[in-house]
Amino acid sequence: MCKNNQGFTLIEFLVAIVILMVGMLGLLQSVNVALVNNLKTQLRNEGVIVADLYMAREMGKTFTLISTATANFVERRQILQSFNNYSVQRSGTTLSNSKQVGFTVSWHHRGTRYTNETNSIVSTTQ
Repeated sequence: MCKNNQGFTLIEFLVAIVILMVGMLGLLQSVNVALVNNLKTQLRNEGVIVADLYMAREMGKTFTLISTATANFVERRQILQSFNNYSVQRSGTTLSNSKQVGFTVSWHHRGTRYTNETNSIVSTTQ
């Protein structure tokens, strides 16, 4: 009898396929994690842009027109091919010759709430 030792047996082939599948699943999971982290970063960057936009609008006013009253706004921004709502809350205090103005921007992603705060103090000389 002559034994043929060339090629793979079915068992060896199946083991090789299982090993390749485990490697591919790990690779696909890392791609998924990268996409989620990229989206979180884009959402955070957009939150910073929204806070900066509202602060720039407020700082563009004269000292007497800068408001320190609490107010809430909703900003709808496009991220990739969808829209996300950002809640903006203005707060502030008035001191003797200065005003502190702050904006808190918050948004939700996958059931988690994220926030970004920005504050500024404006003084006047009398």
